[in-house]
Order: sequence, then C-alpha cells, then structure tokens
Amino acid sequence: MALSRSVYNLLFKRTSTFAVTIMVGAVVFERVFDQAGDALYENLNRGKLWKHIKHNYEKEE
Repeated sequence: MALSRSVYNLLFKRTSTFAVTIMVGAVVFERVFDQAGDALYENLNRGKLWKHIKHNYEKEE
C-alpha cells in the first residue's frame, strides 16, 4: 500500500508528471519492443542473413 501511494504521489498526482511518465514509458517501450523484435528475427533467420554468410562470397584482397 505504501509503495503504490508513493508511486502515485511521485508520478501520477500532477498532470505534468503524468504526461512525462507516459511519454518516457512510450519511448522505453518502443526501444525494448524494437530490440526484442530484431533479436527474434535474427534468431529465427540465423544462417540465412547476409551478415552470417557473406564470408562465403567475399574474396580477400
């Protein structure tokens, strides 16, 4: 109960801090979602992407 009251007083009591909390949360969520999506894509396509197979096709000079 004390934790929820302190979070409310710190982040959600005033409109300005509520708006900033929502904006920061959206940016953090977007970054985490993007990183997780990229990691999942690379994991599912391991060995098929150019960066994984380019050594087979590039010649050393």
